Amino acid sequence: MSRFSLLIVEDQVRFRDAFTHALAGSEDIHLLGIAQDLPSGRHMFDQFRPDVLLVDLDLPGGSGIELIRHASATHPDCDVMVISVFGDEQHVLSSIEAGATGYLLKDALALELPTQLRSLRAGGSPISPVIARRLLMRLAPSAPHLASNALPSGDESAVALSEQESRVLHLAAKGFTFDEIAQFMQVSPHTVMTYVKRTYRKLQVRSKVEAIYEARRLGWLRD
Repeated sequence: MSRFSLLIVEDQVRFRDAFTHALAGSEDIHLLGIAQDLPSGRHMFDQFRPDVLLVDLDLPGGSGIELIRHASATHPDCDVMVISVFGDEQHVLSSIEAGATGYLLKDALALELPTQLRSLRAGGSPISPVIARRLLMRLAPSAPHLASNALPSGDESAVALSEQESRVLHLAAKGFTFDEIAQFMQVSPHTVMTYVKRTYRKLQVRSKVEAIYEARRLGWLRD
């Protein structure tokens, strides 16, 4: 895999040290810096525009979810990995909907961090097994606040779409081209294609037709 850059946003010293130690010797991962709070994290993100963002949720100055939304809106090519003590559905789904593509619990640091980051950058969506099990057991498409992109019960391959990904998929299903969707959303065609690629990856498909078919099968789209 080609070399990629990484920005870490984490306020606790012991975890910053643990991450730095885990990344030592990983020549393919270029650590750009470590921010200790939300404002500095946002500043460093805008300054460095990393390939991967590793971010905690409970930060001084605000929630890491704010930074995830900012990253998704301003630099959608960046892959976002959450690493947090929070493993409940609200935090997990809020992170995914904001644009995160991976989610690990801090008590799962035995999982090799460089390997997880490489998997994320290669197109995977690393997620702690306990979180995946909770989502599969508790989430259902009937939940009113998740009606458009919930995890259907029992389908282990399904992953919730972010708000932007869901919007692109709905507009595509209505027959709009990706260029038209870019105009509607007031973003570049490149940004739309980034959302499209993420959606294909989550649905494990290779085309718009397959994505729409699979989303309808999962109950994410209605005719």
